[in-house]
Amino acid sequence: MSQPLAKQAYRKILDMILSGSLSPGDTLQEARLGKALAMSRTPVREAIKRIEAEGLAAQEGRFLKVRRLTRLQIEEIFFLRAALEAACARQAVSLAPAVLDALAARVERLLGLGPGEDDEQRSVDDDLHRTVALSTGSRTMLATIEDLRRRTCMFDHSQLPERFRVSCEEHLGLLAALRAGDGEHAGRLMGAHIDHARDAILQRLEKALGSEGTAA
Repeated sequence: MSQPLAKQAYRKILDMILSGSLSPGDTLQEARLGKALAMSRTPVREAIKRIEAEGLAAQEGRFLKVRRLTRLQIEEIFFLRAALEAACARQAVSLAPAVLDALAARVERLLGLGPGEDDEQRSVDDDLHRTVALSTGSRTMLATIEDLRRRTCMFDHSQLPERFRVSCEEHLGLLAALRAGDGEHAGRLMGAHIDHARDAILQRLEKALGSEGTAA
């Protein structure tokens, strides 16, 4: 979704869902949201499609209604990610040094320039995790990990700004372990990286929603 207005609409609707302004079961209506956001229906429609693809809305009969991730769902997603991606990282010592160096250069560039307004931060994150998963040679593994990541991809640097630099540094540590050929250490670093992301997401939800965020 490259249109600036569609991105703005996505961020605003996402904030409404995470803050509780839109509650589970509320209908996502283009016209009503467009009026609330002072936008036309086109960017709102694109934003709603993205929110549905990320699992925060589901079709119920004729209506698209808000869903919210529960604490248990988040814990399950990250439990599976930690197990699978740590196993991938242990095997990713097979990656060519040039591949690792190229990823490290992109992460270092992010650290220097910041996340910016485009999707470069998400692109780098996606490419790094995809490359590690692909090192197994298993398309099933890759598809499973990408599906799990998609379910929480809305929690990027805009939602968790405190994670931006820390996540970049964790990525660089992982790449350094792989470059050194230490698969066991890489596996531990990947597991810790995913656990830290989980904890930050849970804290974000608890801060925004209080007890409601864990019981929705």
